[in-house]
Amino acid sequence: MNQIVAITMPKFGLSMTEGKIASWARPEGTKIAVGDEIADIETTKITNAYESPVAGVLRRHVAHEQEDLPVGALIAVVADPAVPDAEIDAFVERFRAEFATRAPEAEAAAPEPRTVEVHGRPMRYLELGAEHEERPIVLIHGFGGDLNNWLFVQPGLAERNRVIALDLPGHGGSGRQVGAGDLGTLSAAVAGLLDSIDVPKAHLVGHSLGAAVALRTALDRPAHVASVTLVCPAGLGTEIDEAFTQDFITASRRKQLEPVLAKLFVDAGLVSRDMMEDLLRFKRLDGAREALTAIQNANFAGGQREVLRGRLGELGDIPVQVIWGAEDRIIPPQQAEGLPAGVAVHVLPGAGHMPHMEKAADVSRLIQAFVARAM
Repeated sequence: MNQIVAITMPKFGLSMTEGKIASWARPEGTKIAVGDEIADIETTKITNAYESPVAGVLRRHVAHEQEDLPVGALIAVVADPAVPDAEIDAFVERFRAEFATRAPEAEAAAPEPRTVEVHGRPMRYLELGAEHEERPIVLIHGFGGDLNNWLFVQPGLAERNRVIALDLPGHGGSGRQVGAGDLGTLSAAVAGLLDSIDVPKAHLVGHSLGAAVALRTALDRPAHVASVTLVCPAGLGTEIDEAFTQDFITASRRKQLEPVLAKLFVDAGLVSRDMMEDLLRFKRLDGAREALTAIQNANFAGGQREVLRGRLGELGDIPVQVIWGAEDRIIPPQQAEGLPAGVAVHVLPGAGHMPHMEKAADVSRLIQAFVARAM
């Protein structure tokens, strides 16, 4: 009996409840492999290329382009060419009928972020995957971001690992008290969070400022770090677009913020209205601008940057990899050149400063493989 396989609307992060096919990349009748890009899926946050989770012949586009569909809805069918159209018709109808009863139940079961107190301040985190795994992957966002920056990466990694995404002090749902706002303060907060939720050792993954925080955490607490992945990292050199962080803080309207965020991506069209509104709402919260300003002054202003490049040798046996967007306009990818021979470097074409959003599948594969080797 020939098998019919469903491809469904993926869930990119907890806030995603629906999406739509912006365009199909593969026509009906095409033979596809696992990992082939089959469609661009548009959410309220960003448009992302979707890679096929299965191999076979793409027999039918069930979802029409620009059609809004809930997460988990049927978007395509893969089946052998010998399967009659009538069988596919029946499969689609059965799936839709069963999905109508499953959808409310799945929505209710969605995990929620939690908050714990660390050094007298609240810190928010989201945990997915294997609950009791002793060496989870910990995702640390960059300046001005929050745990939702990992919405395209965390769910996929959580299929095999325990994965914790956190909000740094002064960001997201964490407290606005940032102290000095320097790397030492931020890395101590990360370490305090992991102690609070009983994580003795972790694979740290950091982006931009969060990468420098991850590296500083590994240097300060090497016995508690299993590996380090640095994504477009600050901390390996002094050159950075300082105007970006300053303009990010001062922008108070969409018209001002849009060109700032456009610097993060190769395709400026990825900056959505919802993305801008979320950031503007956050910056209106009491203490948010002050917290960002303190962090900016401590880490980026006037050349006051803690460069950790020369300390990589202090990590000993802790494996380190670097992932960089080839077209990063915030921190030049050339800073990955000349690193110690043991540091694996991956430069991704077609990505800017946010490869974990622009090239999420590639970044996820690199993290997964790296962590598996370091287990």
